Amino acid sequence: MSQSRHVPVMLQRCLDLLAPALEHPGAVVVDCTLGLGGHSEALLTRFPEARLIGLDRDKEALRLSGERLAPFGERATLVHAVYDELPDVLRRLGIARVQGVLFDLGVSSMQLDEADRGFAYAQDAPLDMRMDQTTGISAAEVLNTYPAGELVRILRMYGEEKQAKRIVSAIVREREKEPFSNSARLVELIRDALPQAAKRTGGNPAKRTFQALRIEVNGELSVLERAIPASVKALAVGGRVAVLSYHSLEDRLVKQVFAAGAATTAPPGLPVVPERYQPRLKLLTRGAELPTEEEVAENRRAAPARLRGAERIREDAE
Repeated sequence: MSQSRHVPVMLQRCLDLLAPALEHPGAVVVDCTLGLGGHSEALLTRFPEARLIGLDRDKEALRLSGERLAPFGERATLVHAVYDELPDVLRRLGIARVQGVLFDLGVSSMQLDEADRGFAYAQDAPLDMRMDQTTGISAAEVLNTYPAGELVRILRMYGEEKQAKRIVSAIVREREKEPFSNSARLVELIRDALPQAAKRTGGNPAKRTFQALRIEVNGELSVLERAIPASVKALAVGGRVAVLSYHSLEDRLVKQVFAAGAATTAPPGLPVVPERYQPRLKLLTRGAELPTEEEVAENRRAAPARLRGAERIREDAE
């Protein structure tokens, strides 16, 4: 069990961003990506009068974070749910609006560290990659059954892999001989398929393909597309949302939702902008904030992180 798994990324900055909304009694904060409960534990500790709702689709993560958060008793409510189910979860709990929402996207360190989950390309493991192992199709099924054109699209779109065609033709050729089941064979195939120049840049050559498969298996971007607007809608006026993303596709989505909320919707040329066209959100970060060099030195998983925050400043126009 490596220590790095217990270091939540950009923790202090997330707490400071959310603080003005969570410092009063009865504030409710939702940790949409509970993981091992590091951010949640810090939120409950720093804001002693706040109540926390933690969501995770991974039952093992819920079990472990449940043990960690047990000392907080009734103040923590943990729910097995994907984060786009936020509106349903709040409805079931009878909560109309919340004061804070936190997303820490990407794979939890627990999933990367448990070899048998198949997320990590550094060790041989079954190609699973499902965050919720009780549902959905595995990465092996995607590799073995998707048409070549669909695989190319996924690698290009979700992995930003320039060599997608080369990799996919090798996958299709190999899967006819024997279906894929383990990660080491895929890593080796990618290494062999890539031209020399492509192997020299940007870390492990399998990284982009693994990212693309993980996003496809877990429907991550479509879930996020629903979840970010839903979280903004759930905020009370004065409530704040903070989102940590780990690749440009996620960050772009968050940026678009926040930018749209912070823009006026008035037709151009109005001398005075009526209330109903005024922005709903105020941006709390200038662009995306990056982790400090010290933090990256302490926790290499923080390196690609991008943090954006926004505050709800008025209700939606009816």
